[in-house]
Amino acid sequence: MTALRRFFGFVGPGFLVAVGYMDPGNWATDLAGGSEFGYALLWVILLANLMAILFQHLCVRLQVATGQDLAQACRARYSPVVSTFLWISAQIGIIAMDLAELLGSAIALQLLFGIPLFIGSLITALDVLLLLALMRLGYRWLESIVAVLVLTIALCIGAELLIAQPAIHSVLQGFIPTGEVFKNPGMLFIALGILGATVMPHNLYLHSSLVGSRDLGKTVEERKQAIRFATYDSSLALVFAFFVNAGLLILSAAAFHHAGQPPVTDIREAYQLLNGALGSTIAATLFAVALLASGQNATITGTLAGQIVLEGFLKIKGKAWMVRTFTRLAALVPALFVIAYAGEGKAVELLLWSQVILSLQLGFACWPLVRITTDKKLMGIYVAPGWVKYLGIMGTIIVVSASIWFVFSVI
Repeated sequence: MTALRRFFGFVGPGFLVAVGYMDPGNWATDLAGGSEFGYALLWVILLANLMAILFQHLCVRLQVATGQDLAQACRARYSPVVSTFLWISAQIGIIAMDLAELLGSAIALQLLFGIPLFIGSLITALDVLLLLALMRLGYRWLESIVAVLVLTIALCIGAELLIAQPAIHSVLQGFIPTGEVFKNPGMLFIALGILGATVMPHNLYLHSSLVGSRDLGKTVEERKQAIRFATYDSSLALVFAFFVNAGLLILSAAAFHHAGQPPVTDIREAYQLLNGALGSTIAATLFAVALLASGQNATITGTLAGQIVLEGFLKIKGKAWMVRTFTRLAALVPALFVIAYAGEGKAVELLLWSQVILSLQLGFACWPLVRITTDKKLMGIYVAPGWVKYLGIMGTIIVVSASIWFVFSVI
């Protein structure tokens, strides 16, 4: 009973991390993938989710063994030049992530209330005030509100899947890997976007810090137990996120992937077509409500990740609300500029490209994490086992290879 009570003490950070795996970027990539290629990319979502579980486990090990998050560990291990490069890479990833969250929430506000996209982005940008207020109450309040928003997303997607009634055989077939993704540039583009939307670099910095908010214990046995319980927390939350992501692609495939129908890549177009495609007057509203909850959730965790990256790499210390406001503005200003410059017609294209940019930054977060957590000199008895090390290296190679493949495809 004591162990169970201690496990519940570790529940929470996993859900804060998991919201990044069901953000508006996922909506864009899953919608495009399902409408254009049916269920064929479900195996990519599964692979990306398994990789995410592995990398988040390494984040737990890092914090328990060293008392540092990934940003702090990179600064301590690497030269100032390398450390600065890694910080710039992380900041680019956070800007791309914030662009996706702003656009997703703004699109949802436009669909529900007719608010122009740029005004909706400004409204969403003010959620930092909500974050600052919640953080005064402690992490538990924040985790509870995030959990409610996650449940809202899941219930909306679940209800729409019940309405859509996808073919189970076709769904199961979609989890079988095929080589077609490497032959079709369009499919590769979406697959890379799914990878970037699922294994998000800022989540590695976020989770490696959040675990430190728990009582990790003092003895070796207590700390090993902390690694297990924190891993259970993140893994269960990511399994939950997997069903949401897979549900989005399945919904898109069931509603829009039909012979003679062009792919639906615009979230606003999907909203307009959903009621007719599923024969329900509530389907589009559920879609928009879930999208809004998704965007609001992800902006909260994105702001926390920005603070962790800034403090860890640059050792900037100050009042928490000042640091969070600064990091929020550092990501918001470029994102708002891109939205204003590109205009409403490019919204979904920006969403897709933001996920590709995230995937291109992944290697610069995954490789240091794997190298540090497999360093016996640094990690001591908490060093990652050999099989975890090789899976981590393999996952990083997949991420980097996919990114290089994509760049050459574009060229």
